[in-house]
Order: sequence, then C-alpha cells, then structure tokens
Amino acid sequence: MTIASASLNNHLNCDTSENQTAGMQKIPHSEYPDWYSPDSGICRSHYPSIDLPSDPFLDVVSFIFSFQHNGVSALIDSSTGHSISYRELYPLVKSMACGLDKLGISQGDVVLILLPNSILYPIILLGVLYLGAVVTTMFPQSSFSEIKKRSSDCNVRLAFAIPQKVEDFEALGIHAIGVPENVNLNSRSIGFSSFYELISGGFDFNKKPEIKQQDTAAILYSSGTTGVSKGVILTHRNLIATIELFVRFEASQYEYLSTENVYLAVVPMFHIYGLALYVMGLLSLGSSIVVMSKFDIKEAVKAIDKYNVTHFPVVPPILTALTRTAKEICGRRFQSLKQVSCGAASSSKKAIEEFVQALPHVDFIQGYGMTESAAVATRGFNTKKAQNYSSVGLLAPNMEAKVVDCINGSFLPPGRHGQLLLRGPSLMKGYLNNTEATMSTIDHEAWLHTGDVVYFDQDGYLYVIDRLKEIIKYKGFQIPPADLEAVLIAHPEVLEVAVTAEVDEECGEIPVAFIVKRPGSRLSQKDVIDFVAQQVAPYKKIRKVVFTEALPKSAAGKVLRRELRKQLPSKL
Repeated sequence: MTIASASLNNHLNCDTSENQTAGMQKIPHSEYPDWYSPDSGICRSHYPSIDLPSDPFLDVVSFIFSFQHNGVSALIDSSTGHSISYRELYPLVKSMACGLDKLGISQGDVVLILLPNSILYPIILLGVLYLGAVVTTMFPQSSFSEIKKRSSDCNVRLAFAIPQKVEDFEALGIHAIGVPENVNLNSRSIGFSSFYELISGGFDFNKKPEIKQQDTAAILYSSGTTGVSKGVILTHRNLIATIELFVRFEASQYEYLSTENVYLAVVPMFHIYGLALYVMGLLSLGSSIVVMSKFDIKEAVKAIDKYNVTHFPVVPPILTALTRTAKEICGRRFQSLKQVSCGAASSSKKAIEEFVQALPHVDFIQGYGMTESAAVATRGFNTKKAQNYSSVGLLAPNMEAKVVDCINGSFLPPGRHGQLLLRGPSLMKGYLNNTEATMSTIDHEAWLHTGDVVYFDQDGYLYVIDRLKEIIKYKGFQIPPADLEAVLIAHPEVLEVAVTAEVDEECGEIPVAFIVKRPGSRLSQKDVIDFVAQQVAPYKKIRKVVFTEALPKSAAGKVLRRELRKQLPSKL
C-alpha cells in the first residue's frame, strides 16, 4: 500500500540504460550530496536518528498513554457532537481489554474489526492490543466470501461488526458483537448491550499479560508487489516506530502546540494511513480528532467550520472535491485550516496546483509509505522560503533507502529512476503464512522492495513516478487484480480473464476486466459487473468490461497486464 505518489505517468519509467553504472562511477564522490553514499547506494535521512524505546516488554498501548499532555477532547463524533475526553479514554480502553478477557479472548487470539470510522474504533482496537490479542481490520461492507476468507486465514476468534454483518460471522461460527453507529456512551441500548457491557465493566485484571515489543499486534492486508492480498504482520515495535517516526516526529517540526490541533478523520481507520494517525499516533499528542463515519463533502465543510479543524488528511478524490468546493464558495470558509496532507494514491500535478490556488493559506504536503512499512517512509515539509508540493517529502528519521535498476538491481544515484528499497524499524515482520512472498519482498539485507519507481532529487526529496506492481488504486483503496480474476474465472462463460487499471480523473483508477468468452457465450458487460458485485466489497467492483479474442502473454504464458493498459485511454 502506497501512502502517496506524485505519479503523472502511467507507463514504466525506470532508468535501465546499460551505461548508468559506469556513468555513476565517473562522478567524483565530492559531487554527491552528503546524505547519499556512492559506495553503497544508501540514501539516509536528513534528520537525526530518534531513540526508540529499548524496553523489550512494552506494548504500543502503554506507549501511547505514557505521554503527558494537556489534551482535552480526544474523539468527537462529527454528526452528533458526542465526545470522549482524554480523561475517559484510557480507562475505556482498559475496560475493553478486561471485557475481552472475560469473554475468553487470550493473548495471541485474533479479533476482527469490520466497522466504519467511529469514536469507538480506537477504544476497541487499543483494547484488543492492550490485552495482547491481535487485531485484523476490514472494509465494513466486505462481502460474505471475503469475510469467510479473512476469518479462515487469520483464525479469527471474535469480531466487532456493523449490525447487518453480525449474522455473517454467526454463520461462520464466530461470535460477533454489534457496534452502534450513533454513539452515546450514556446510553445503554438493548440492541447493543453486549458491546456496552464490555466498556463499562471496569478494569480488574488479576495480572496484565506480559507483552513484548516483538509480539504480533496487527495483521493488515496488502497486495504487496504482486498477486492476491496478503496478511502483513506488524509487531508492537513496528507500531511504536510508526508513532515516533511518522506522527510524533512530524508534529515536532511545527511551532504550534499539538494539543491545539483538530484533525478531521475521514481516511478509514481500517487502513494503515488512518490507523497510524487517528487510532494511535495523534492520541499520544493530545490532539482532538473529529470523526466522520463516511465522507460527504458538504458535511466535511460543516465539520471544518463547526469544530475549527486545523488538519485534514485526505486521499486524492477528497482533495479534488475539497478544491471544487473551495472554488464554489470563494474561500469564505476553511479559515481554521492550517494543513491538508494527501496520501494513499497518486495526486496529479493539476490537482495539486488547483488546490494550492484555491486555498493559498493552507499548507499542502504529501507523504509516502506502505502497509508493509507501517506507513513510515517519507513526509513533506514546507517553509516560508521553500515549498515543494509535488514531492512526497524527505526520508523519515531512522529510515534508509536505495534506488535500484529495475532489471539488474544495481544501485542508482540521485536523479536516476529505479525501484525504491526501504529499510528501517517499522518494516513488517513478514507476510502471514507466506514465506515465499516474504522472501521476495524483504531481501537478506532487510531491504523492503516496494515495487514503486522513484527518484531522489539533489536535495533528498522523493518523487514517485510509476509502479512495477500491478495493484489498482481506486479512491485510495488497494484492489489486487488477482483477487478479481479469481472471482471472474469462476463464471462458467469466462474462458480467460485479466484485470487491470484504467486512469480515471475522479477515482484515480478503475478496475477493467478483459475477458475471453467461451464459444457460444452471450455474456454481456452488465452480466460481468453484476456477477462480481455480488461477491466483493463495493470499492472492488468491476467498472468496465472489454471482450477480446485473446490476452497478450509472455513466452512463459504470463498475462501482460501492461500491454492491456496501453489499450485503455489515459484521462489525466
């Protein structure tokens, strides 16, 4: 999962000239920037290293609440105004952990969260981690087959779900607890009595479980560089590094107090981007988080003005909607906004320029990271003297990078395009039950091969220009083509299928299915779209179908998705 890209190019743009290594060797060492080593190819952060906690027995929840601050309102429901104060938050988390313990959930058990954004989401997730159990998160409208697969992969013991999905878990023999959408902690609704009992039972552990930094905390799903979705194993240490190197470090670069910041939470909390910010990092700073269960631009504008929102992390489609609205109201609102940060998918140069023109008083930055790096890699930073809106920023503290040739793997200097490799304390433990995928992604020197084509400029700013991996980015969500192909090939009238991405101005990319029909088939585009829609989450739906006589393949028989993409129009 890429947190952000400045990608304007939809074709592979990797520097693979035969003379690149020779050319690099001719450049005197003195001409290279001091953050780059021409001997090893390693790019290092401009920032000093940060000392991470050395205590091996430290869980991420205890770490979050170890910080002293004067934060007042932790979480605010944007629609109702109901809030949870910092004074209330930690006791609620511990009560949740105690309630789970009484339900029989033990250290190492996996708990699935199938919920939209809610002020209850952090309480549930942090309660699970405080107990030493493991959390896995999903899109709340996931289909039954997707829920079944995830539950089986992770050996899920318990689920928290929206009411209409509780029966799906019960059908799988998994106990599920319905969670209310409209939150009122003073209410004891009969329909959600099981949930309210969990957070109202107090904290009476006989002994808190002994949790190590190296213990697994979360299993989040990503396609990685290729193939179907895989479970990314993140430890407590990984998440502690995320809080320190991503959220807390970024806050330290600004003059204003973190306790005075108000964030609007629209980016999903089940996504590593939202999880790192709203469920963990910001809570260590004392910032206020205004939570929207689903994005609506009119409601977002109201929330910004009503709650004096200062920071708004977004994905590209939301950035476009925000810009359009700002133009329509001629800047009469958004006066409290200090910063908009964009990630999770590509932002076009045009979209960035239009936003900066529409809201010139708002700082705009981008960032880059992956689920596999627990959201840590780079982050933008602007000053009055220097603004760099198109870059995804500078390397975070404690992080190293390499840019390597996409074919032969030789390292490249600043200015050359190649695949990005990352190394640092936030990198995943590995993929769940998939040693082969882990070894192909993290090499023997602990470098994570991202599958993204990038370059560093002479000042150390990173630019993402393309990707080697085949993932589709729809409104910031990852869609592995292989997942959709597995659904489609099961249709009795489909002989062969390949799914790829078509560039779309509003959504970033949309999934397109190229299908070879069986002889005599009368399969229509609507038939295909409806067939897939019944089996996948709404964001994964096929948006376009192309019927073809044959699929382009390599000599080894592998479908060449990039050749299919060339047949589709480019709209950006």
